[in-house]
Amino acid sequence: MIKNVAKEQIVDRIKFENPWWLDNQIEKDYNELPRREYFKIFKTLAYEREIRRAIVLMGPRRVGKTVMLHHLVQDLLENGKDSKKIVFITIENPIYNNVSLEDLFKYSRLAVGEETMDDWIVIFDEIQYLKNWEVHLKSLVDSYRSCKFIVSGSAAAALRLKSTESGAGRFSDFMLPPLTFHEYISLKKFDQIIVPSKIHWQENITSFYTTTHITELNQHFHDYMNFGGYPEVIFSKTIQSNPGRYIRHDIIDKVLLRDLPSLYGIRDVQELNSFFTTIAYNTANEFSYEKLSAQSGIQKALAKKYIEYLEAAFLIKQIKRVDNAGKKFKRENFFKLYLTNPSLRSALFSPISQNDDLIGNMVETAIYSQWMHREWFTPWYARWNNGEVDMIGISDKTLKPIWALEIKWSNRYFEKPSELKSLIKFCKESKLRNALVTTVDKEGIKNFDGIEIQYIPASTYAYTIGRNTLNQKKMK
Repeated sequence: MIKNVAKEQIVDRIKFENPWWLDNQIEKDYNELPRREYFKIFKTLAYEREIRRAIVLMGPRRVGKTVMLHHLVQDLLENGKDSKKIVFITIENPIYNNVSLEDLFKYSRLAVGEETMDDWIVIFDEIQYLKNWEVHLKSLVDSYRSCKFIVSGSAAAALRLKSTESGAGRFSDFMLPPLTFHEYISLKKFDQIIVPSKIHWQENITSFYTTTHITELNQHFHDYMNFGGYPEVIFSKTIQSNPGRYIRHDIIDKVLLRDLPSLYGIRDVQELNSFFTTIAYNTANEFSYEKLSAQSGIQKALAKKYIEYLEAAFLIKQIKRVDNAGKKFKRENFFKLYLTNPSLRSALFSPISQNDDLIGNMVETAIYSQWMHREWFTPWYARWNNGEVDMIGISDKTLKPIWALEIKWSNRYFEKPSELKSLIKFCKESKLRNALVTTVDKEGIKNFDGIEIQYIPASTYAYTIGRNTLNQKKMK
């Protein structure tokens, strides 16, 4: 039982976190921030009352989860929800240490002077700071059947694992990723330079888009690669002038030094940090556990675990390999590793120019990061003795290639399609009649050796993937 003094402090803190109880609106700073495109999908899930489930909002640090939750509160208020039946509690605050979710709900009713336990919207932010949160949440869902419970947290690995294990039939997961290039363009209000394209043939993409000002869009794409993964960064010149100080501290260091060690009992955080830095510097490169072990001095088994941890924290993504005919390997000795957002690399090292030697890797990372938002589909890459194709789509039904993409930040292959030998070979071996190649600013179709090659600027392709992914999520 909590002492009366502590109880009063908890009640006062809850009052402080819920200013809409007094003036029927969220704080101005939150309300003035633009809504992410993902908010429309999240809002639909939050308003769902027929299916009695809690929502678990998860994602990496600084992608806007807390802001989205406040935007939900504002939306509820504007749609007539009683302000005194909406409660928001940040579990990370030490004053709530070891207080159960049910007790926090009780103190919320006490704080607002509302005795009834029906029809509440209860939001717990940073839920990972409460031990056994999933047990507490499941109990609330079962006990207060007319209430809607929403929780959020940055420790995506633990949240997803525990949500799956303990919340079957009680929780609905919602992953909020870093900004797509489409969202970046939308938030910065540059949509006027985007127009529909006539391309329609690649599977898994319902519509293509192009631009009326490719030079301008390429500049935005370059800015996105350096600074564009996180909402707060794209509007702050101060942060952009020193991305390492902000992004590294708030997004990378807290995950590597606090989240992952606490989740998995990692003792040597310097080793983990060095391991991640090696991957980040070489994003879009091919690796093997033997190569990683040799470069980092870490045993292969531990290197494999570190990759799993970093993937679970949504910092990197492992992409698997197929051969020149699109067949999967029995032994996965080689794989590619990508940062989940290219701006992570800029924060660790330095922003890159459009003529930087590593711009190709960054463009490839940026395009892969758009595909990573699709939980229902994962691309592959192809490599064999004398060739490689950057991205391959494999059919879930036939397990055969359905499209092939070569990612270039160059116009060279538009003028010389004969140099796309690996791509042509792969298409023939896989019985594909067409392929797609990205460029800097060239667009069009050329036929070479029986293969139709569609050229599209890398920036418009990245925009296309992000926009179509969001549209498909809205329809699910």
